[in-house]
Amino acid sequence: MSGKRAAREAVREVVRETVRALVPVPVRRLLRHELRACASLGRWALRRPPHGVGAGELAAGYTGPQTAMMYGLVFVALVETVALSVLIPWPAVHRVLLVLDVYGVLLMLAMHAACVNRPHVVRRDGSLRIRYGALFDLVVPPEAVASVRVDRRYPQGRLVTLSGDGVLDLIVGSQTTVTLELTRPLPFTRPLGSRAEARTIRFHADDPRTLVAALRQPAPP
Repeated sequence: MSGKRAAREAVREVVRETVRALVPVPVRRLLRHELRACASLGRWALRRPPHGVGAGELAAGYTGPQTAMMYGLVFVALVETVALSVLIPWPAVHRVLLVLDVYGVLLMLAMHAACVNRPHVVRRDGSLRIRYGALFDLVVPPEAVASVRVDRRYPQGRLVTLSGDGVLDLIVGSQTTVTLELTRPLPFTRPLGSRAEARTIRFHADDPRTLVAALRQPAPP
C-alpha cells in the first residue's frame, strides 16, 4: 500500500509541476479564488461558522458597504437574463448566454459569500488577520503593530492600492475605517500574485471600534 501511495503522490507532484510550468501565476490565483469562493457559497448556504475563526477569537465583518451593490448587480444580471431570453430568437445562442449569465450570477454571489465567510480575525495571540474574500489574506503579528485607530477615509483606487510611501489601502465600498501603523515594513501578496511591502495598512471593518479595542488588549499569557 505504501508503494501505491508513493506512486500517487509522485503523479500528483508531476501534475503540480506541469501546472506551474504551463499556467501563469495570475491565472492560477484567479482559478483558486473562484474555487474558494464557490466553496464559501456552500458554507454560506449551509450557515457554517466563519472560516479561520477559532474559539475566543474576534471575527470582524467588512461587507456592509458592498452588500447593497452586490445584490443590485445580481438583480440587474437576472433582469438581463430574462430580457435576452425574450429578445433573442435563436435557441442555441440563448442557451449559451443563459449558461454565461447563470455562471456570472453564481460567481457574484460566491464572491460576496467568500467575504462573509472570511472575515478579519483578531486572534488569541494578539495577531490580526486581514482578509478580503479569497483574494487577499495578510497576518499581522502583534510585535509588528505600532498603533491602531478608528480612522474613516474615502480613498480612490482599486481594491488593493499601495501608495509610494508604503500605505496599503484595502478598500471596500470606496472606504476604509481602521488605520494600522506598523513597526516595520510588512510583506504581502497582491491578488494576482505580485509581492510588495506596506508600512501602514488602512482597511474597512463594519464595527471598527470593537476591532480596535480587541487589538489593543494585551495577548493572554
